[in-house]
Amino acid sequence: MDRPDSTAGRVAVIGAGPAGLMAAERLGQAGLRVVVFERMPSPARKFLMAGRGGLNLTHSEPREAFVRRYGEAAPVVGRWLDAFGPADLIAWVEGLGQPTFVGSSGRVFPRVMKASPLLRAWLARLGEQGVEVRTRRRWIGWRDNALRFDTPDGERIETADAVVLALGGASWPRLGSDGGWRGPVEQAGVAVAPFRPANVGFDVAWSPLFRERFAGVPLKGIALSFGGRTVRGEAMIAGYGIEGGAVYALSAALRDAVLADGAATVTLDLKPDVPLRVLTERLARSRGKASLSNHLRKTTGLDPAALALLREAGPPPDAPDIKAVPIVLAGAQGLERAISSAGGVALDALNQQLMTTARPGVFVAGEMLDWEAPTGGYLLQASFASGVVAAHGVIDWLAENRPA
Repeated sequence: MDRPDSTAGRVAVIGAGPAGLMAAERLGQAGLRVVVFERMPSPARKFLMAGRGGLNLTHSEPREAFVRRYGEAAPVVGRWLDAFGPADLIAWVEGLGQPTFVGSSGRVFPRVMKASPLLRAWLARLGEQGVEVRTRRRWIGWRDNALRFDTPDGERIETADAVVLALGGASWPRLGSDGGWRGPVEQAGVAVAPFRPANVGFDVAWSPLFRERFAGVPLKGIALSFGGRTVRGEAMIAGYGIEGGAVYALSAALRDAVLADGAATVTLDLKPDVPLRVLTERLARSRGKASLSNHLRKTTGLDPAALALLREAGPPPDAPDIKAVPIVLAGAQGLERAISSAGGVALDALNQQLMTTARPGVFVAGEMLDWEAPTGGYLLQASFASGVVAAHGVIDWLAENRPA
């Protein structure tokens, strides 16, 4: 991409998460003067928290399946991935000195399995490009065409020729993404959809004994089904209910069903690799003097948590029960416990380069936008990609609207 000359103007990037920092890097590479404003005392706190679980960067599955993970937003997010797809992200990470590998599930991770080395290298690169990062700057809106920030020293006014808003969604508010930007954005005439928790756990009315004994215990190698979809993976029994990767993969549909109907019932196959016929034959064997629990354990290989889950579901199980344990979800956890959020700036309030139609020169990226995806690398991939798209949009817009 051509480098604008030094008169191209100053760009403010508001939000120092993955989308904002990626936009800042692309803008810095283009020779623009870039200042990143972050409300927290240090950048990328949610990114660092995600890295505690291994930092799942992206996924290696084929593009068609990858894009489907974004549901209704797939056509829009697909264009972002054309600009910066999984191969681009892997090359970028490795260009920062962090080798990657593909796990057995197809997920892509840095070999060090954490975010901090990558972030340090990234911030060093941004510094070399002349990108400035100012922390403890909470954006509170506009005054005419200037930006207003609340700082420890009081309100400050900043000017910029273009702006990238990348303030995150509304999940994990203690890390900075509290959705407080909604008011100023709506006041500017930009439509914002209500926030909803995504990739979230659900409430289940466990018995006190089950909750006390098994909260925190994983259910491994299971299949979870709802609304005609089945997902293989793991779930985690929680004191409040159930969470984990298999749950998160269905959480959008489950959340909407719970909101609409007050509850939703998922079915859990505890032995998805064992055909019903085989289970039926095993359970038909004489158990002799063995207790029912020991008979089930020996014939099916179910662990104590799975056996207890069967007891929670009702009378002594037979083979079909093991293949379809019903779990009634009575509610969804809130935004403060959600990994990500749905809702945010409406995609139809932006052009294809992510510039707001209501306020030219203002671009939006990352989880501020109204899209959602399951865990598995899809969240970070789209956030990074949207930052690239917004940066390219800024560069093109400034080339056409060069400041005097």
